Amino acid sequence: MITQLILAGLNSLKEYILEHVITCLIPAFLLAGALVTFINREAILAYLGEKASKIKSFTLASFSSFFLAACSCTVIPVASGLYYSGAGVGVAFIVLWVAPASNILALVYTGSILGTKMALSRVIAAILMAFIVGYVLSFFFGKEKYFQEQKTEIEKLNFIVKKDLILLFLILLSLLGPNYIVQKGPYIHKVYVWAIFTIMIIIYALKFYKIEKIKEWLNETYMFVKIIFPLLLLGVFIVGVIGKILPENFIRKWLGGNGILQSFFATLIGAISYFATMTEAPFVDKLMKLGMGKGPALALLLTGPGLSLPNWLAIAKVFGVKKAIVYVPTIIILGTFVGWFFGNFIF
Repeated sequence: MITQLILAGLNSLKEYILEHVITCLIPAFLLAGALVTFINREAILAYLGEKASKIKSFTLASFSSFFLAACSCTVIPVASGLYYSGAGVGVAFIVLWVAPASNILALVYTGSILGTKMALSRVIAAILMAFIVGYVLSFFFGKEKYFQEQKTEIEKLNFIVKKDLILLFLILLSLLGPNYIVQKGPYIHKVYVWAIFTIMIIIYALKFYKIEKIKEWLNETYMFVKIIFPLLLLGVFIVGVIGKILPENFIRKWLGGNGILQSFFATLIGAISYFATMTEAPFVDKLMKLGMGKGPALALLLTGPGLSLPNWLAIAKVFGVKKAIVYVPTIIILGTFVGWFFGNFIF
């Protein structure tokens, strides 16, 4: 039995490394390092910092995250890059939540498989949860950064110069391109798309930047890799073991109906399991055909890609254990309530 569990964990690791490290994590880490290196910290503080308007900063973070097709692990370097560039804790955690839970690519795919009503419910629920999460995290931890910020003149500030913006755009293309351009077919096709954009990044960086600046960017990138990557691997291994232990019949039995318990159980499964972006829709579709209620289905659609055990561990390491202890239960409580409410009053 122990051997089977170890093999399940190793198989989970193998699948994760083969299908996510090259086209997801590498560009995500490069983007995180670039955010810290090239974005104007004072502008981040002015627009997205703790002293900025919560309505404006949270709205900007929520809607911009729709275009970042990332899973719960891939988004961590991006969110932490923003955070350490000066963004408020609420803004960082909104990006951490919305990008995997409700990006536009996953929404379109959800609509095509589960229908427009489910897709619309997913985006509305994700936004509502994002604002609550942002306010909760800011309430508990906002003062940590608030007193470190200096008053800035917003109208005099630019986020980034044109040369650096082009570099960030190329990195973003290498992160989003494989998923947006290659939605079906062999994974190697995604690698080809990633390779093309990566070559463009290398050529552009060597042409327009001094070696010292490139080294600074890569050093910042390496710091994120060193902190986050080992924990992601550990978390993926544990998820593989849990998947082996949890019987499928047990899942079917406890996900039927739209009660609060069913929504809680669906949320908990989603919060522990790892789902790459867009894989949650066919998985939920399969469970719904086996009798899962629409409320628990929505809860799983949100928390499945939005949280995961590797995500918990990495958040605790990057943002601190206290923030993880507040964030994870907040998402589980909100996911449970959303599943129950939509299941009983919307669907």
